[in-house]
Amino acid sequence: MPRVLVVEDEPRVRRSLQEGLRAAGFEVEVAASGEEGGRLAATRPFDCVVLDWMLPGRDGLQVLSRSAKLF
Repeated sequence: MPRVLVVEDEPRVRRSLQEGLRAAGFEVEVAASGEEGGRLAATRPFDCVVLDWMLPGRDGLQVLSRSAKLF
């Protein structure tokens, strides 16, 4: 089953993406901040990351630039 990481700080959007992706057959993990998303991306393999750009703390572009080295 493909694994997706959703990094989104808005609870309703995060929950909606999680539910929709699970219904489509994906295994989904979620993070509410850039720091949390970066940690998950660094420690677990994902097939896809859905990443919000405007996150508290570390923004989406910072998460992407640091995580891109892992892929």
